[in-house]
Amino acid sequence: MNTLRLYKLSEGAVVESRQRCYRLSAPVWDELLNRDDLHQYLSREVERLTPLENFSPLDAGNLQPPIGRQEVWAAGVTYYRSRSARMEEAKDSGGGSFYDRVYHAERPELFFKATPHRVAGHNTHVRIRRDSNWNVPEPELALVVTSSGRLIGYTIGNDMSSRDIEGENPLYLPQAKVYDRSCALGPAVLVTEQTLPPETEIRMEIVRGGETVFAGATTLSEMKRTPQSLIEYLFFDNSFPAGCFLLTGTGCVPPDSFTLHTNDQVRITIEPIGTLINTVE
Repeated sequence: MNTLRLYKLSEGAVVESRQRCYRLSAPVWDELLNRDDLHQYLSREVERLTPLENFSPLDAGNLQPPIGRQEVWAAGVTYYRSRSARMEEAKDSGGGSFYDRVYHAERPELFFKATPHRVAGHNTHVRIRRDSNWNVPEPELALVVTSSGRLIGYTIGNDMSSRDIEGENPLYLPQAKVYDRSCALGPAVLVTEQTLPPETEIRMEIVRGGETVFAGATTLSEMKRTPQSLIEYLFFDNSFPAGCFLLTGTGCVPPDSFTLHTNDQVRITIEPIGTLINTVE
């Protein structure tokens, strides 16, 4: 797969190609993420630039979340495991059947997730709500989409969720999903012209006090809907001048007995994007 990794640093952008890094000259992040020809553009830049010596974006100390003015949206109930988990959490409120209906419907569940200032980056903190007692991370493949609706790349997303609030009433979904640092993206944008294969794995590990308290994985083959179909529905009568991020749902959910604690570390890995690490605040 001919891929490039694009990193956002506090002083600019760096592209990684074949394990070598190149600093882009005076790029505007929003302009980069809104280029339909981003892969071709970065490939040309790599050919003319001099590689940085002994440089790793992950060790630079100024890595930023890969977002500018883009909105973050999310799709729900795209995996059978998510459908089952959300039916269970909502059964007492009478909303359990909603999720089964969405899973089998033509129209997907799409909801607003985060503005840029609510997004955490790699090796920073995510939050759990103070008025919630049942919180989980949801590891997801995030699509990077231009204003024209073109899929130009992928990153890793962590959709932090308050399951007890959503379970109390499905109408509380925005409160369960949208709050400060309720979303994490990173560490890089994988820029590619090729579709990720169905066997692509999404792995999550939650570490507490140095010990793994949850580990799970799923693959893109378990996703019921295609990325392109989700993009098409998101763009129906909707516009995104700077492009957008679209989380594609989760198939890796901790058991109902699990909830996050302060200082838990969440590690989400999708190769060849990398690993997104966040600590719960």
